[in-house]
Amino acid sequence: MNASPDILAQLHANPQLQPARSNRDTGIRNIVLTDSQVDHTTGLFMLREHVSAWPIWCTDNVFADLTHGNPILQVMQRYCGVNRQRVDVDGGWFTVDGVEDLRWQAVALTGRSAPYSSRRETPEPGDVIALFVEDLRSGHRLFYAPALASIEPHVFELMRDAHCVLVDGTFWSEDEMLQMGVGRKRAADMGHLPQSGPGGMIEWLDRLPPATRRILIHINNTNPILIEDSPERAVLRAHDIEVAHDGMEISL
Repeated sequence: MNASPDILAQLHANPQLQPARSNRDTGIRNIVLTDSQVDHTTGLFMLREHVSAWPIWCTDNVFADLTHGNPILQVMQRYCGVNRQRVDVDGGWFTVDGVEDLRWQAVALTGRSAPYSSRRETPEPGDVIALFVEDLRSGHRLFYAPALASIEPHVFELMRDAHCVLVDGTFWSEDEMLQMGVGRKRAADMGHLPQSGPGGMIEWLDRLPPATRRILIHINNTNPILIEDSPERAVLRAHDIEVAHDGMEISL
């Protein structure tokens, strides 16, 4: 899911992603994108020397952004090639080649497309999605949403139906960037729901069933929850909310 700028470090750190069966080998079979943001797609450049065209799953809006606004896919076509697979946000299930034991559902989110996108100020369904994934063998379900501007009823319904939620942990507070002096935008301006405050992520996660595993992902380097002994991290522990870390493995 997504291809972050540090994808080469991920490959080196995880032998299962680099089985070394041949030169330029990788255990990655497909790439599923949730949006066209730079921090979710720059890693595609690092995978350009693949031995065959990459199956890249994305919505029409994301495909348009990555073909014209930030033409990563055009560049990739000059290297290994791209085998684009369409993702619809009509609520239907789809399967990804090579992992037939899983079925996937794309969920349209209220959010903003990348700053370079022609739809930045006029968002449309399909700019940003969450992914709901079910293991057909066990029936266990995962909800994945690295960017959540708000949690609408249909989104919360899927979160409540998941055994594990991996959700937007970008900012602790709405004005975090302003307080740190590193930016002029608020969390909402960038399409992120902060953890603290009325209606924040903590309040939403508290409403999930007690057995649901709650994990924050996509954490900005200004967020104090990255400091393990910070008061903010203590608040998360009190609410049974985890902070994702490099190399984290999750068993459902």
